[in-house]
Amino acid sequence: MNPTKHNEQAWDKKAEEGSRYTKSVSSEVIKRSRSGQWSISVTTDKPVPRGWFPETLDGLEILCLASGGGQQAPVLAAAGANVTVTDLSRKQLDQDEAVAKRDGLKLTAVQANMTDLRMFENDSFDLIVHPVSNLFVDDVQPVWLEAARVLKRGGQLIAGFTNPLLWIFDDGKEQQDILDVKHPIPSSTLDRLATEEERRLFEQTHETIEYAHTLESQIQGQINAGFAITGFYEDDFGGTRILDTYIKSFIATKAIKV
Repeated sequence: MNPTKHNEQAWDKKAEEGSRYTKSVSSEVIKRSRSGQWSISVTTDKPVPRGWFPETLDGLEILCLASGGGQQAPVLAAAGANVTVTDLSRKQLDQDEAVAKRDGLKLTAVQANMTDLRMFENDSFDLIVHPVSNLFVDDVQPVWLEAARVLKRGGQLIAGFTNPLLWIFDDGKEQQDILDVKHPIPSSTLDRLATEEERRLFEQTHETIEYAHTLESQIQGQINAGFAITGFYEDDFGGTRILDTYIKSFIATKAIKV
């Protein structure tokens, strides 16, 4: 199994089915964004604080990293930025281009793996927006290193990622509102497929392969790549999962390339 190809196809399928993170923003959202009333999320629903952004986005070079789906990129383009959006899934990028065409926006969509941004030169962007997506790569450090390379000195990285506690429980029992600790961190979907038959059957599904990264790799990993973390908040599923009762499942950080 090629995990990258599998996830590409899985996200293409999710886009076809209209799952939550593939639903584009409305024209009304774009209209408000053009008038300065804009917001985006890099976790689930909680908006990124406006204070994390420059006072104006006019002319700012922004990379929406692994951010296809017609959500963040069109809003930022409507707010005045020069936006490039990358994603592994072509059909997720189609969502961004559809919004741009519908509402007369200019943005550039590039199909790419978040761990390999060789198509961009060093110091190309003022700001990177990276919503929860690095759970789909087995090693998160190349993501931080590539972000640091293409970001200008003093530029900002706004990233969302999962709290690893999300991954330690038995999936089936959690759906029954039972929190049963079962999986170590780090681990992945593939670690839970014990037999070749299970792997073969999984290959035929459109479920994504997900990787549970440690907090050290998420936070110290950014620092090791040359970032100073200057902002932090948490988010959850909005009360739709039992874990929300006990802890937040998502984290967002603001970091500056130093």
